[in-house]
Amino acid sequence: MRKEHAITTSRIGIDVGGTFTDLVVVPQGTDGTVQRHKTPSTPHDPSEAVEQGLRDLLEQGLNLSSVDAVVHGTTIGLNAIIQRSGARVSFVTSRGYRDLLGIARARLPKSFDLHAAAELPLVPRERVLEVDARLSADGRLLRNPTESELDQLAEQVRATQPEAVALSLVQGFTAPEVEHELAAALEERLHGVPVISAAGTWPEIREYERSLVAVLEAHIRPLMGRYYERLRARLNALGLTAPVFISASNGGTLSLDYAALHPLETVLSGPASGVTAAALTMPDRNVLTFDMGGTSSDMSVVVGGAPVLTTRTMLGRLPLMLPVVDVSAIGSGGGSMVSAGDTGDAAALHIGPKSAGAHPGPVSYGRGGTTPTITDAYLSAGLLDPQGFLGGTMPLDRSAADSAFDAIAQDAGLGAAGAAAEYVLEIATVQMATALRTILAERGHEPSEFTLVPFGGAGPTHALLLADELGIEKVLVPASAATFCALGAAIAPLRRDLARSIRRTLNGQVRELAADIVTELAAEGIEWLRSSGGAPERAHLGLSADMRYQGQAYELTVALATRPLDRADELVPDLSTLREAFHAEHERVHGFRDENAAVELGTLRLATLSPATEAPHAAAVPTTGTESPPPTAHRDLRERGRWVRASIYAAAALPGHATVTGPAVIDVSDSTVLVPTGWTAASGIDGTIHLTRQHHPTQEDRA
Repeated sequence: MRKEHAITTSRIGIDVGGTFTDLVVVPQGTDGTVQRHKTPSTPHDPSEAVEQGLRDLLEQGLNLSSVDAVVHGTTIGLNAIIQRSGARVSFVTSRGYRDLLGIARARLPKSFDLHAAAELPLVPRERVLEVDARLSADGRLLRNPTESELDQLAEQVRATQPEAVALSLVQGFTAPEVEHELAAALEERLHGVPVISAAGTWPEIREYERSLVAVLEAHIRPLMGRYYERLRARLNALGLTAPVFISASNGGTLSLDYAALHPLETVLSGPASGVTAAALTMPDRNVLTFDMGGTSSDMSVVVGGAPVLTTRTMLGRLPLMLPVVDVSAIGSGGGSMVSAGDTGDAAALHIGPKSAGAHPGPVSYGRGGTTPTITDAYLSAGLLDPQGFLGGTMPLDRSAADSAFDAIAQDAGLGAAGAAAEYVLEIATVQMATALRTILAERGHEPSEFTLVPFGGAGPTHALLLADELGIEKVLVPASAATFCALGAAIAPLRRDLARSIRRTLNGQVRELAADIVTELAAEGIEWLRSSGGAPERAHLGLSADMRYQGQAYELTVALATRPLDRADELVPDLSTLREAFHAEHERVHGFRDENAAVELGTLRLATLSPATEAPHAAAVPTTGTESPPPTAHRDLRERGRWVRASIYAAAALPGHATVTGPAVIDVSDSTVLVPTGWTAASGIDGTIHLTRQHHPTQEDRA
C-alpha cells in the first residue's frame, strides 16, 4: 500500500552507472531529508531503469505533483563514441583539406613507440567531401560556393548515404554566421539529414579539434535524440509533468530539448556531477574529489567552491575541445583485476586497467570470476564485512577471495593472502596518489591545502589510505557518498558555456573588440537562459579568457569577472587590469612573469549560470565530540604490515558529534569507511563523517 509523504517541492537527480542507477529526491531549500534509492541498471535501455527507479520511489511515497524538475545523466553518448556505434557521418570541409581528420595533429600516440598505430578517423576518407568555401584570418569571405555548386555538393553527400553531416570551413571560427548559413543551405538540399556546423557548435581556434567537435556531435545526435524521446515517453506515462533536464559535462544542466540538439555537451556528465555536488555542498573548502567506482577512480580539484574546467580532454583517443569539468581517471576501481608475473617478485604485480565489471565481477561475488580484484583485496585485508556488503543485500565469499590471493602471494613471494591483499592496496594507492600529485602540481597547489572528499561505492573505503600517502590532514565523507553524482545532478545550476576566438595581441583596440564580442555572447546566453526556464533574477555571467605571452604554444585560462545579467557591460576589465590578471596567473602557475612581453588574447569564454535550488551544505566539523556508543563488533584487519583489532560501528547508530578513534571501520548502508590508526572520525548531524589526522603512526602504533 502506498504511503504518502508531505513534501512541498523537490528535484529528482538521476545518475546511470554500469551496475546501478542512482536516484535522489532533494527537497527545495536546505531543510528536509534527501531521499536516496538504487536500482539495477538496464544497459540495453537505461531509460527502463530510470522508469523502474521512479516507480520504486512512488511506492515509497513520492508525490509526483511535488516534483519541480528531473535531472538525468547518462553515458550513452560517451559509449557510442568510444565504441564508434553512433550514426554514419559524412564530413564537408574547405577545398584542399580533405585529409584534415586523417592527419589530425600528426603525432604518434606514444612518442617512443614507433609501432604505435595512429587513431583511425571517425569519418573515413571516402565520406569526406570538399566545398569551394574559405574565410580569411580576419573573417573575410574569400570564396563562396554558387547555387549550382551547392546542388552538386548535395548530390555527392547523398551518395555517401549519411545519417548526419558535419561541416567545417578553414578559419570558420572567425565568422560563425557564414558557416552556419552554408550548413543551413546544404541541410535544405539533403531533405531531413542534419548538417552540424563546427563554428556554429563551438567557434574556437584550432582546425582539427573544432572540426572533430562537429563530427562527434553528428555521430551521436540521432542516437541521443531517439533515447531522449524514449525517456520523455516513459516519464509521461508515469504522469510526470515536471520539466526534464540533462546533466552537462561542464557541471551544469541543460534542458532536454537543447541537449537533444547538442548531446556532445553531456557526454562526460557523470563524473562532472559528483564534482558539482562537492563544490555546491562544500563551498567554503578547497577539496579534492575522489570518485572510486567499479572500473576507475576519477579525481578532480575544487578551489573556493568552483570546479576547474578544461578544454583539453580525451574521449578514448579523440580530443574534445568543449569545456568540461577537469576530471582525471586511472584504471584503479573496485573491479580492477590483479595479476602477478612469473618472476617470483612482488614488483611484478599489476593492477588494472582491465575490470571484472559487474559480471562476472570480483571473485568474492560468486558469479564465476577467477581473477582477484581490489574489492577482493578489501575483503581479504579485513576492511569489508562479508555479510554486510551493500547493507547485507549482497553477501561476499571471503574464502574465495583468500584463495585467489593465496595464489597471488605464492607467485609474488608475499606470504599469505592478507599480506598480498594489503600489498595490492598499497600499489593502487600509490597509483592514485601519483595522479593526484600531477593534477595539483599542474595547477600550483599542494595536497595539504585540500580536504579529500571521497564518494562512489569504494571511495570512502580507500580514502584514508590515499590521504596517508598524500599527507592530507582532513577527509570528509558525504552522507550520500554512494549516490553523490545523482545528488550533484539534482542541485546543479542551469549552465551554458559560450566561446569566441580572436587571437590578437592585446591593445586598446583589441580590448574594444573583446567588449563587443562579449556583448554578443551575453545576449545569446541570456536568450538561452530564458528559453530554458532559468530564473534571470538569480542568474549571473562569468567571463574568462585564454591568454599567453606572444610566442607561447598554449594559453592560460584567466578568470576575469562575474556580474548579474543586467550588468553584462561591466564584464571586460580595462586594459591594464587585463594584463595584470594574466601576469598574476602566469606567475602563480609557472613561477614568473614577464611584464615586457606582448600578451595575446586568444579565446573569450562566457558562462551563463542560473542556480536551480539551494544546495544542502555539509555540516561543519563538530567542535565538541560526544562519546560514541560501544562498537557492534570487532574485526582483524591489515594495517602497515600487521593485523590489528579494529572496532566496528554502524553509521546509523552513531549520534551527531559522536567520535570514533582508529583503528575502526564505520559501516554505512551502501559503503564502508575505514578509520586507520592515527585518525579520528566525528559524525555530523547531517550524516557526514569528518575524519581528522591526529598524528602520524608512531613505532608504538606499529608494534
